[in-house]
Amino acid sequence: MQVVTTAGHGGHGKSALVRALTGKDTDPPGAWTELPSGRRVAFVDVPGGERDVPAMLAGAAPAPAVLLSVAADEGWMPQSQEHLDVLGALGVRFGVLAVTRSDVADPKLALRQARERLAGTALRGVEAVAVSADTGAGMDELTAALDRLAGRLPVPDPDAPVRLWIDHAFTAGRQTVVTGTLTAGTITVGDELLLMPAGERVRVRTIGCAGEPHETVGGVSRVVLTLRDAGRVDVGMALVAADAWTHTTSVDVRTRFGEASGRLARRMTLHLGAAAVPVRLRPLGPDTARLTLNSRLALHLGDTGILRDPERRSIAGVSVLDVRPPTLVRRGAGAARARELASWPDRPDGAIVLRRHGVLRRAELSVMGCAPPDGAVALNGEWLADPAHWESLFERLAEEAALHAAENPHAPGIPLETVRLRLGLPARQLVEALVRPPLRVEAGRVYGPADAQPVWTAAVERLKADLADSPFDAPAPDRLAELGLTGDALAAAERAGAVLRITGDGDEIVLPPGADQEALRVLSGLPQPFRPRQAADALGTSRRVAVALLRHLDGLGLTERRRS
Repeated sequence: MQVVTTAGHGGHGKSALVRALTGKDTDPPGAWTELPSGRRVAFVDVPGGERDVPAMLAGAAPAPAVLLSVAADEGWMPQSQEHLDVLGALGVRFGVLAVTRSDVADPKLALRQARERLAGTALRGVEAVAVSADTGAGMDELTAALDRLAGRLPVPDPDAPVRLWIDHAFTAGRQTVVTGTLTAGTITVGDELLLMPAGERVRVRTIGCAGEPHETVGGVSRVVLTLRDAGRVDVGMALVAADAWTHTTSVDVRTRFGEASGRLARRMTLHLGAAAVPVRLRPLGPDTARLTLNSRLALHLGDTGILRDPERRSIAGVSVLDVRPPTLVRRGAGAARARELASWPDRPDGAIVLRRHGVLRRAELSVMGCAPPDGAVALNGEWLADPAHWESLFERLAEEAALHAAENPHAPGIPLETVRLRLGLPARQLVEALVRPPLRVEAGRVYGPADAQPVWTAAVERLKADLADSPFDAPAPDRLAELGLTGDALAAAERAGAVLRITGDGDEIVLPPGADQEALRVLSGLPQPFRPRQAADALGTSRRVAVALLRHLDGLGLTERRRS
């Protein structure tokens, strides 16, 4: 079965067309008919009034195709355009255009108007038929066009995870009956599903489709389910397969239709499936934004929906780019996030997601709607890592092991938990998976190669080369950074006695070891007492370095400071 939604201005004959096609009045499950090819198609007949856009969105969003009606005697009308905007924002690409009431007016003008409006949209070039539900004129042609449309629609994956948006629901006694469009996957009597947003477990008691009971049904279908163990069920809730979707209240999205993200209202309503959820919007880039939802939704990457501002009657289509977005607390984080998202497609794949997170469980990737990417590093059967990130982690681990060994020569092995925390890994077993020769794990510690040099060794050699001709000309902070003698590396070199480090008054002087004793020898040859400028000239350095050395020597009790 395929499902087609109706669309068009109120009073333009949508319901009359469905009755003429199916011989049935539309109702929540949807009227359906069998086409000449034997294919079946069900219709979701949505309201066309000005105040009925939310109801139209709830019914139309899950349907893959549209039957768009325009009356010959009235032509293109405001709700015709509003419905077309909604279809464009939802990305609907398949449909049939029906010019109705062709028995009371020449359909050519209305057809030309509709063609002009459809030009430039995803529905340009759809088949068009002039019909009259009253006389039956053109109905055979419309049926044939719908048959060809049904044959072109993509066939959904029967093994896809279930997500059924509920567009009608009622409770009779202890039973709850819900109706919705199953877009993909398979539902079987006895299945246990989660009722979102609460996440309560409910069981499918009976299934109805096309007016008949079924033991199992697959997408695309209009289905009626009787649920057991359900509490309150409202329109806009969803029945989803457990452990198959990310339940989230924060998403990053791309706006694909309508105004730039910065011009959208900061508070809007997100229509996704049959849900209508108030959201708070934070613009990121020209076409990206962070949405904070006031209710949990079960989502995959690439899900599409509509942001609507009821007051301004403006809409914007959105594609979900990230269902686990990073926090944006540091200054400039929003702009950095916008630059990152700018290169992402509307439906990010597993390679992009893994690149952002670095390391993920396979199950975490699955609930985002992504398959494991080719080339991912498989770890212990449960985890996956981005290859470049994994290699950078190994390099960091080697540095950490060497630094720890330099700082702790009598206990060189670095504990696994310490490594996990420093590298930001989610599980200790990943540290063990990361270790490879020349590193090794023994007794819960990571060891480097026996002949490994500390990471600061080369930096100290570069320092000595810099000062070969001017042994007291201590490098400035920028040069220390270039040499690699900052932070932990400098601290480790100092503890190992590889450098002389003098700090004080916000200044930092780094010289080779023994420089203070050599300075004392040079200064001893000066006429006593001497001034800092004389010391600087004798040492061939700046007054800044000379003063620091004098204070250092004074602190060691090797010089005597006299005030003039």
